[in-house]
Formats: sequence, C-alpha cells, structure tokens
Amino acid sequence: MKIALIGYGKMGHMIEQMALSRGHDIVARIDLDRNEWDKLKEADVAIEFTTPMTAKDNILRAWEYHLPVVSGTTGWGVEPLKTGLGDNALIWSSNYSIGVNILFALNKQLTALIKPYPQYTPSITETHHIHKLDKPSGTAKTLAQQIGDNVPIESIREGEIPGIHTVTWDSDVDTISLTHSAKSRAGFALGAVLAAEWIIGRKGYHDFSEVIGL
Repeated sequence: MKIALIGYGKMGHMIEQMALSRGHDIVARIDLDRNEWDKLKEADVAIEFTTPMTAKDNILRAWEYHLPVVSGTTGWGVEPLKTGLGDNALIWSSNYSIGVNILFALNKQLTALIKPYPQYTPSITETHHIHKLDKPSGTAKTLAQQIGDNVPIESIREGEIPGIHTVTWDSDVDTISLTHSAKSRAGFALGAVLAAEWIIGRKGYHDFSEVIGL
C-alpha cells in the first residue's frame, strides 16, 4: 500500500514508522515545510493528521486525486463531509486507539445501564501534553456526546502525556469510573494504518468502529 501523509509532525512520524513496519510505502509527506501534493498521484490512500483550520481543505484536496482519506484531526466540523461524498471515501475518528474505541463501547453500555438510577452524576476528565491544540479533546467530546447533554469536562494540559480519559459516575454512596491511559502514540498510529488498509476500495463515510468490528 502506498500512503500519502498529510501532516508530518510527531503523529505523522509515528504513523510512518508503523506503516513501514507493516510493509507499506510512504510516497508523500506534506506539512508546512514539505509541499509534496503532486506526489499524491502515486498514493493509494491519504492519512491526514493536521490542524482544525486546515483539515477540511486537506481532505478535499486529497479527494481531487481520488484518494480515500483517513483523518484524525479533531476540533473541526466533519459533519458536512459525511454526506454527498459520491465516489470519495472518508474515515474520521476522534481517536484511532483500539483501546479508546473499546472505552467508547463500554461508555455506551454503562450509560444505558445507569440510566434508571438518577442518583449518579457523570463527569469527564481528560489529560494531555501541553502541545495539544484543542480543549477539550475530541475523545472527551465523543464520550460526552454518548452520555448526553451538559456533561462537565475537565481538561488538563501537562508534560508530554499522550492521553488519559476518565468517565466518572458519582453518587452519595459510591463512584463508578472508566479510564483509558495511553502509554504512547503507537496505539493511535496502529489504528490509523489499520483504517487505511481497510478503506481502500470502499466509498462513502465510515466510522473506525467498522474497521475493528465494534
């Protein structure tokens, strides 16, 4: 598989390492210092991890080369791109970690189980490295949307923490919590490459849960 990397920061470098370890080739690397858009004609798929300000334009430009796109950029509105894709293909996820997507599935289940018990109040805490641009994280927003309206989210930025997300249901007598703690970016990179492998030959919008069968 020939991959175009749109965004070549820390995440892009990690995806490159993961892709190479799985026998794939990187044919284009695009960021502020690398303008290799013309090389997209050599690619089979594009993986896009950039900024909220540029994500939409990057995806549309990749589609001009008829490439399926795997996007992991958070903090922007992906909804308008989910319909009317025609022959184009897109996977977008707030988090490509398999573990986080298991957390999403458990969060849905726990929310349904706890619904008859209004004495429990939900909240979310997310902690990330100081370089993360969006606050709260896309993962925390997804968790909150699964629970319902007005779920409070505490965002902490410190050090080089890859990502910790905790959903807490608190009552006067006990506390229930779900936590995912990433040890590195490797889990995110693996998920993005798995998504790229899966999307080739498909059309339309797909969720990462389809890729991993959740």
